[in-house]
Amino acid sequence: MQPVVDKILHVLRTEDDFLVAGHATPDGDAYGSAVAVCHLLSRMGKQFRHYTSAGAPDTFDWLVHPEAPRSSLQGFIPSWSIILDSSDSDRLDPEVRDALVPERTVNIDHHLGNSLFGALNWVDASEPSVGTMIAKLAHGLDIPLTGDLGEAVYLAMVSDTGHFSYGNTRPETLELAAEIIRLGLNPGDFNAKFEKSWTPQRIRLWSHALGSAVLHCGGQIGVIRINRDILRNTGADDHDCDGLVEVMRRLKSVRIAVSIRETDNGHVKVSMRSHGNDNVQLVAKHLGGGGHKNAAGATVAGTMDDVEQLIVHHGSEVLNLTCPDKACDPASEQAQTKA
Repeated sequence: MQPVVDKILHVLRTEDDFLVAGHATPDGDAYGSAVAVCHLLSRMGKQFRHYTSAGAPDTFDWLVHPEAPRSSLQGFIPSWSIILDSSDSDRLDPEVRDALVPERTVNIDHHLGNSLFGALNWVDASEPSVGTMIAKLAHGLDIPLTGDLGEAVYLAMVSDTGHFSYGNTRPETLELAAEIIRLGLNPGDFNAKFEKSWTPQRIRLWSHALGSAVLHCGGQIGVIRINRDILRNTGADDHDCDGLVEVMRRLKSVRIAVSIRETDNGHVKVSMRSHGNDNVQLVAKHLGGGGHKNAAGATVAGTMDDVEQLIVHHGSEVLNLTCPDKACDPASEQAQTKA
């Protein structure tokens, strides 16, 4: 193992009172990895607190946790913090960010451009998920990936590999999945829980968002827009937006699939997806964000219209697309899409 991994294992063995957290509004990799770390700590007899600002996400509330995640630190002062799947401390919930002591922070991530904000930074962009990295910690601790621990790792893996269909899936990824299945996980039971987690609010949101999707540059850049009014009117929340950009990526003409979501603080959250050699990480870099070649994002100050124009401008340059005005008229292209 890398020297930094040995140091992290030493911290896990010798220290106590851990704060565990992923990025704000955690997806399957961030939440699954955090729960997996909590299972490791629990099996080692350690004290810990897992923080998520809204508690367990509704989408993943079926995942068994050794101790329910907290939405407040309530005076808890960690000895060490373990931060997962976050390329920068700015992606964390404010309460977690305020509690961090860089000299006693473990940063485990697989995103390009990680700011290395911890004392121990294990950042490996070749890893398909942070979950696979937590599995390596379990191996180093001689803790088998059985039961709820294995399921948490499996959730993290399938979330960031598209159920092992993305280009980041490696032979080792499938071998790890096979190990977890041999140790007792039932893929059919898992998928029933993973897939049957939608709400009527999500259906209403998706219907509206997909119905108003916009195509730019001859259909090669597809954009889904989600403002705060849509969320309020449909009763949906931020977690219900997960997966929308993947639907746009399935459109035959689209090379860059984008979802832009308005936040409450005057910013716009951008998620981008692509296939093959179309590198959306370069587009995200222009926006002050980062990620992977085929999955990247950013949070940008400004209006949704301004951010959409920036995406079209930089996206067309990175992919060398023909888009004369660098930002096509949304109304006209939307009308063409609906025709």
